[in-house]
Amino acid sequence: MQAIAITTLLATAVSADTALTIYNQNLAVVRESIPLTLKAGENPVTFDRATALVLPDSVVLRDPAGKASFSILEQSYRNDPVSKWLLLSHFEGQEIDFRSVYPDGKVEVKSGKIVRSGYVPGGQGQDPIIEVDGKLRFQLPGDPLFPALGDGSILRPTLGWAIHSERDAKFEAQLSYLSSGFNWEADYNLVAPEKGETVTLTGWVTVANNSGTGFKQAKVKLVAGDVNIIKEHPESKSDVAPLAMMKAARAPAVEEKAFDDFHLYTLQRPLTIRDKETKQVEFLRAPKVKAAKRYIYDPAAMRFFGGRPQTQPIQGQEFPKDVAIYWEFKNDESNGLGVPLPKGRVRFYRSDDEDGNLEFVGENNIDHTPRNENISLYTGNAFDLVGERKITNFQIDERANWIKETIEVTVKNRSQEPKDIVIREHLWRWMNWTIANASVEHEKKDAQKIEFSVKLAPDEEKKVTYTARYSW
Repeated sequence: MQAIAITTLLATAVSADTALTIYNQNLAVVRESIPLTLKAGENPVTFDRATALVLPDSVVLRDPAGKASFSILEQSYRNDPVSKWLLLSHFEGQEIDFRSVYPDGKVEVKSGKIVRSGYVPGGQGQDPIIEVDGKLRFQLPGDPLFPALGDGSILRPTLGWAIHSERDAKFEAQLSYLSSGFNWEADYNLVAPEKGETVTLTGWVTVANNSGTGFKQAKVKLVAGDVNIIKEHPESKSDVAPLAMMKAARAPAVEEKAFDDFHLYTLQRPLTIRDKETKQVEFLRAPKVKAAKRYIYDPAAMRFFGGRPQTQPIQGQEFPKDVAIYWEFKNDESNGLGVPLPKGRVRFYRSDDEDGNLEFVGENNIDHTPRNENISLYTGNAFDLVGERKITNFQIDERANWIKETIEVTVKNRSQEPKDIVIREHLWRWMNWTIANASVEHEKKDAQKIEFSVKLAPDEEKKVTYTARYSW
């Protein structure tokens, strides 16, 4: 019985109805439209346009219209495309010709018997053994010239079925399967003027195909959210990211909707993506996002972990002097956003008014961010801002069950512009604490953290002192 081979004859139909749903975890659902013509009885069918990284146990072949009456008796997947070493194994025990070209241009063809090909399926290959003129060689005597492909050879990874049909049928079947080798991620560019903090935020989705198969004019969807996947396949990872789109006057490049507990994003244009190719599509453009730059001095980011730290301050202990830069904005409609933003890298640029060029000023990553949430990203340390922290007094009374610690923090503005600096202090010695004798009003942020806000004129410095009392 002759197999129905679905190959390049289906290229037009397959390309027209190919769809990819890609997860940001080295995984995709691939869907192909396959025209089938079945006769009553058993029909062998092969399809050689699957990816090289298909997960065979995920393959589904069905009639989406539900009209054809057929059953799949057997399903197989082969991923041993023909190679020199595989063909050598097909001709073991036989003689074939070998061609050699010498440096002077001389061409020599001699025959040899393949005693051992050296091919080991799925394992480490061995040295071939070739008999030439009655002598054994542990290497090929030239390039092998094969008389044929050999029985059962395939050129590409191939799916095969034995399909039983109750009657003659002709219909468009849908092939669906999971495949690794696909990925997508989001990248953002935030551009700010040299003066001011109203910025332009653009986002790009980058789609990468390393599946071993190219796709022409495929309909592409992207799934956002942390989808759980059992790690039975080493190629799969478990990190899924979201995508966002921006409403604009022009037709959007990406259309988003809530899907189950995740977000589903559809690229509005079909995507042609070859194997080993990466494509980028703009999915977000917000020209007037109100952002704010914050300066935070956080020299002792220690936490309370349950035990009472009674250690005396180390003599001569020094704390970092760097003042961190944070860019912050809110992801809501009033700020020109209000869309689910994907996890990805955000790059920050400032425009130089003298020549109009953009200068890179830092980058960081954002996590999945729903609408109406705040975003705060560290982008570096300020050159002209300096902080200093000292422990000026430490007392402990084990009988009375208390510790007192006095802190002195100095912040300095060496720039020519006024700056607001937030001093962040972590109360880490014990869970019960009170603040006394604070020189500046503080704000309690959580159970173990307080902040002081300090305004500095150009070239001004200020000291902030306070005493923390811990009791148990």
